Amino acid sequence: MRKLVYLLGLFITVVALVACGDSAGEALSEDEITVGVTAGPHEQIFEKVAELAEEQGLTINVEVFTEYVIPNTALAEGELDVNSYQHKPFLDNFKEDRGLDIVDVATTVNFPMGIYSSAIGDVSELQDGDSVALPNDPTNGARALMLFEDAGLITLAEGVGAAATVLDIEENPLNLDFIELEASQIPRQLEELAAAAINTNFAIEHGYVPTEDSIFIEPGDSPWVNLLVVREENEDDPVVQTLIDIYHSDEVKQFIEDTFEGSVVASW
Repeated sequence: MRKLVYLLGLFITVVALVACGDSAGEALSEDEITVGVTAGPHEQIFEKVAELAEEQGLTINVEVFTEYVIPNTALAEGELDVNSYQHKPFLDNFKEDRGLDIVDVATTVNFPMGIYSSAIGDVSELQDGDSVALPNDPTNGARALMLFEDAGLITLAEGVGAAATVLDIEENPLNLDFIELEASQIPRQLEELAAAAINTNFAIEHGYVPTEDSIFIEPGDSPWVNLLVVREENEDDPVVQTLIDIYHSDEVKQFIEDTFEGSVVASW
């Protein structure tokens, strides 16, 4: 009897393992997928992508997030099939920190980061000791510091590039006080600051027009292009290529140009 119970248990275990192995490599549905985006431009663009996809028989469910962590963890855990909201330095840093098996499959759009202020109209008006905010995540923080350097406010240690932190500021002639805040919260704190570096999606979400309201902005050919990201096991799935083709269509590019008037730049 004991032997029979043991053999039955072994059989059940083997069947369970085989089932898990089959599901781990399961391809995404070619009829319906779920895509995670951040609120604002990514959301608006994917609403257009979803509209075009529906015409081709593909239903895209768009899930909207208001921060940068959950869309990657939800993707890795299978709650999303694709996400669209981050650039390469952020993705690489996130994957290294969390050990996630997710990968970029295509570029999407670029959101030039800008410096904003409710008190001054030009970076040259900043005063000694003013408080200036920047995102507190490593990649967007580095991006902001590089933007401050381009604006002539600071000098960073040579060669730090996308790995820059506030500790790498070598020259700060105005003794600016750099305050690191969660990226999505910075627009809400702007009234209490002299200026702040704000990601374009959060700037637009709070009613700013980056090309008009920023007091300094990255050039349109900034290298911080955003990405479509999937789980590694799904990167060659047919529906992923279908999604890329729809996103990179002339219709979507025209929508971006008409809707954002240069504040968001298509990568193709």
